[in-house]
Amino acid sequence: MDLFGGVLEDTLVKIGLLGAYFILFAESGLLIGFFLPGDSLLFTAGLLASRGYFSIWALIIGGAIAAIIGNQVGYHFGRKFGPRIFNKEESFLFHKDHIIRAEKFYEKYGGVALIISRFTPIIRTFIPILAGVGKMNYRRFLVYNIIGGILWVFSVSFAGFFLGRIVPDIDRYILPIIAIIIILSAITPTWGFLQHRKSRRASASAKSDPGR
Repeated sequence: MDLFGGVLEDTLVKIGLLGAYFILFAESGLLIGFFLPGDSLLFTAGLLASRGYFSIWALIIGGAIAAIIGNQVGYHFGRKFGPRIFNKEESFLFHKDHIIRAEKFYEKYGGVALIISRFTPIIRTFIPILAGVGKMNYRRFLVYNIIGGILWVFSVSFAGFFLGRIVPDIDRYILPIIAIIIILSAITPTWGFLQHRKSRRASASAKSDPGR
């Protein structure tokens, strides 16, 4: 059994479903939870469920509820404290303009952003907070939060459960599988970052050469 997969499996067996629920909650809504391995945890928990350690439906239902509640906490935190934080005009990171941009972004793309962010490490922790800062309509947020939470928990954990049932000795492959999950999860933020840089460079070039 590989080291990383073995450690994660052993940890999940020890903390049980309640511990897994807490990790999903923390990663979905607490700022300190951005480093937690939600995707890897769900996949490995699904794998363990295929061996009888957990009920797959208890994992999916409880995990989805924990993830949804986590996003709710993040949203309300952003809505209540965000404007105070972003009130510092001189700050590069915390600026009033960010609130305005967040409001416009979530008015147009909020639902899609919430669903996609579920499959994107780190970003999924901050998206609900920014939704609160941007004052996204609460009912709209709630609907997309529920959809995103269920899709994420079901798809990733059931993938682990399904593979655990059909692939003999899957422990041999758990490390590369988790690596693939991490790589796929990184595609979205990397693409967004590259597009953002391209947009900024185009904007800077236009300003430096207004006659072009």
